[in-house]
Amino acid sequence: MSTRAQQKPLVVVENLVKHFPVKIGAFGGKSAVVHAIDGVSFEIYQGETLGLVGESGCGKSTTGFALLQLHKATSGSVKFDGVDLAQLPTKQLRAMRKRVQIVFQDPYSTLNPRMTIGEALAEPMRVHKICEEKEIQHRVAQLIRDVGLNPNVANRYPHEFSGGQRQRICIARALASNPEFIVCDEPISALDVSIQAQIINLLMDIQEKYNLTYLFIAHDLAVVRHISDRVAVMYLGKIMEIASKDDLFGHPMHPYTQALLSAVPEADPDLERSRQRIILQGDVSNAIDPPAGCRFHPRCAYATEICSQSIPELSDQGGGHRVACLRLAEIEKETA
Repeated sequence: MSTRAQQKPLVVVENLVKHFPVKIGAFGGKSAVVHAIDGVSFEIYQGETLGLVGESGCGKSTTGFALLQLHKATSGSVKFDGVDLAQLPTKQLRAMRKRVQIVFQDPYSTLNPRMTIGEALAEPMRVHKICEEKEIQHRVAQLIRDVGLNPNVANRYPHEFSGGQRQRICIARALASNPEFIVCDEPISALDVSIQAQIINLLMDIQEKYNLTYLFIAHDLAVVRHISDRVAVMYLGKIMEIASKDDLFGHPMHPYTQALLSAVPEADPDLERSRQRIILQGDVSNAIDPPAGCRFHPRCAYATEICSQSIPELSDQGGGHRVACLRLAEIEKETA
């Protein structure tokens, strides 16, 4: 994975913003805005996996949807292979979609119950004219094999499969258009724990075989550490920290990242008993009325007045390890 990363990024996200207008109040008479994403920037290199983590509701899935133009961004840009997807006309965007795909969280709700598995896999091939009609059935069978199923299941319907099998089918469908980039939107969170490892290993094998690039969205930090090359930590619509997985897990700098990692259980019972857990005070702020300054400051033990007044920018601390914290130098001294 990381050995395949090239200098030129495949995906570049710059100051991405997505706001959702909503109605609030007893009778929905007052207009408000949900700040789902507020100025997110990062890049993903060819052949790598960028893990995107954070608490529920922080904007992870919205970021993935905005990358693929499933949500139209309020502002900012998403460039794929140098092309700004938001600026593409509908016809060109549709053609570009065969190069960018998604694996959703719930495999059952994303498969058409009236279509057989073979029909579901053949549809994107016909839409994007991937191959000749006479070759489609052969390619369908090959995709089913690639995800670890028997090609004989092509004539079955989604309800005849288990959750893990349905997710394998969804992965095969994402591969049907020969994509280069796949957003994996919490692809294992709806599955039994016993199946999750199988799907993660399948995604890694598929990435190796097809030279794919992933944005892997998840809240399970152990899984993210296993599959990712780099990790971005998100909080209330902002990126707090982004680094290689070794740097982030070995030397987390942002107080929020440190709190997240402190919650990951240790397999060694002696280490589990001796480790120090960081308990955050308070709840995540409302995305309709986010706090001024640093989004994390109401829950941060190191926050001072400046944290409520200025918005921190992601700054490089060396080796591509970027952190958005106004008091990072002081915190490093205090915790040294």
